[in-house]
Formats: sequence, structure tokens, C-alpha cells
Amino acid sequence: MNRILKITCILAAGGLMMETVSAQPNTRLRPDKTVLLYQEAPAEFPDPVQGKVVEALGLKMCEENGLSGEEDINRNGNIGNISDFARIDLYFPKKANGQMVVVCPGGGYSIVSSYNEGVYVADWMLGQGITVAVLKYRLPAGHWEVPLEDVHNAFRYCRQHAAEWGIGQIGVMGFSAGGHLAASATTLYTDKDTRPDFSILIYPVIAMDNVPSHSGSRLKLIGDEKKWASTEGKSAEEWIKDQETYKSLIRKYSLYNDVTSDTPPVFLAHCSDDNTVPVVNSIVFYNALIEKGHTPEMHIFPSGGHGWGFSSEKFVEKDRFGYARSEFENSLARWLGEIRSGMAEK
Repeated sequence: MNRILKITCILAAGGLMMETVSAQPNTRLRPDKTVLLYQEAPAEFPDPVQGKVVEALGLKMCEENGLSGEEDINRNGNIGNISDFARIDLYFPKKANGQMVVVCPGGGYSIVSSYNEGVYVADWMLGQGITVAVLKYRLPAGHWEVPLEDVHNAFRYCRQHAAEWGIGQIGVMGFSAGGHLAASATTLYTDKDTRPDFSILIYPVIAMDNVPSHSGSRLKLIGDEKKWASTEGKSAEEWIKDQETYKSLIRKYSLYNDVTSDTPPVFLAHCSDDNTVPVVNSIVFYNALIEKGHTPEMHIFPSGGHGWGFSSEKFVEKDRFGYARSEFENSLARWLGEIRSGMAEK
């Protein structure tokens, strides 16, 4: 990190601000800063939600995802084709309470849902005094290491600046496939800098094996099982190696297998009628945590389906999770307070 190239610039606001207001529904909230992970200098990119201040780190990618061309973004804030412009949007509260959350929006590993599970999350977190980093990660396109590398780099950057920002705890939060990514960060960290202090998983994809889950996320992360199983153009040795690799990846990224006694505290929320990511995903992760001696908190609501994120009536005309939203938010705020109190006691 000492060799990170740091270049900061101020972006012109005129036309960009007009585009941002029209593109982002019902909020004028903007990041205080956007940090480009792999660009060597600030550059233009099409996302209308970005900080006026842009910093470029110039980090080296261990592996590329193979995507090319510009990103595409629709009015709902769904960003596709994210590659070299992977970035974090930083939001700083007026009065920080010492906690920070790295947010991983969902989208089946094919898009990043940057409003519903990004900007709107930041709005709520700021109201709690929590500093926020919304991660717009590279989409895997079959390169399974890529999104987690982005999370690890985001954590390293935030740890490096934690004292400057008055941060004592940095957790991770994820939704759907972003919940899988956050759960990967929760279980597959590499050192103390990349280990989250706590984890919030909202209707997360957990399983890649025979546990009912979201096949689209598995396809985008690991690739088509038929391609792995195909013998076309492969020697016998190559085919056998592919079978072993695929089996290993399925086990590794079925994240309940990766829980240890060192896994950080976890908060889970899911709905029983989620037909996109069945609630059993949260249940198997909860059970794995219990088996390792942890005391996770899990809320299973009877209805609400999938993808309700933080799209409250403040932002959308009708909140399908409205009947339970205050209960969910109050429980999460209490739990975060308990985690924060644990920090103060140390």
C-alpha cells in the first residue's frame, strides 16, 4: 500500500449534476469521494453517482475479468459491465460514531444494484453516524477471484485511513449476490486488514452446491457446469483437472463450509417467500455459525420477497417490505450498537 499512486482531482459539477439528479430516483445524496481502485489517474466514467473528489490508486489487478467496453447503467441504478473502473464511493456522516461499513450491492454477479442496495443504504447508515464505502466491484464473468479481490482492496484502503477518519470498526454488508460477496469477505479473508469486524448479510446467496440457491449467481461466478464437464478440446488429464477444480470451487464458494471459530459477528435477514434466493441460504449459514460457537442474529420475515434492500417509501412509491421495515431497521441499529459497545469495552 505504500506504493499506491494517489492522485486527487476535483470534477466539474455542471452537466454532471443535472444528469445525476435525473438518473437517481428521489435522492440528491452524493458520495464525498470516489476512489478508483485500478486506474492510475482520475478519468471519466459514465456512472452519474460519483464524488466530486476522485482519487486513483493505481493498484495492480491479480486477475482481470475479461470484460471490455463502457459500463452501462439504467435509471434504477443497475450498473453492468464493470471492469477496470471498479471503485468505492465514500460517504462521511456529520458526526461519526466510529463504525464503517463496506457495502456490496447485489445483482446476480451480472450487475451492481447501486441505488436500492447502495446509495439508499448509505442514506440510512449516515443517519446512524456510520461511515460508508459502497463498492462497485468488478463483475466476475467466470473469474471467481475478481470480486473478492476488490473487497479486500477496499478493506485495505479503509484500514489505511481509519485513524484519519476516526474509525475503530470496519464491517461488511451485502445483498443477494452481493451478500455472497460479503459472506466471502466474512469467511475468506487473508489477514487482519481484510477481516471484517462484523458482517451484515441481507437475503444472501450462500450455497453453490445442492442447497437450493441462485443458479444465475453460480453461473456468473464460476461458469457453466456444462463447459467444465465438456471433454471437447481437452486431454484426459485436463478433463480430470477441470472436474477437480469445479468440485473444489463449488465447495469453497458454498460459504457455510468456510465458517471457522474466528468468523466475525454476523447479522442475517431474509424473507420466507423469497423465490429468488431461498431462505435456506441464510439458515445453513446460521447453523454453521452456531456449530462453530458463534451467536449470530437472524431475522426471517414471513413476506417481502427478494430485493427489498433499503428502498423505503422515502425513495419508492410502494415499499413491499414496508410492514416490517421499521422492525428490521431498529433491530439492525440495535445490533450495530451492541457491536460498537463491544469495541468500547476492549
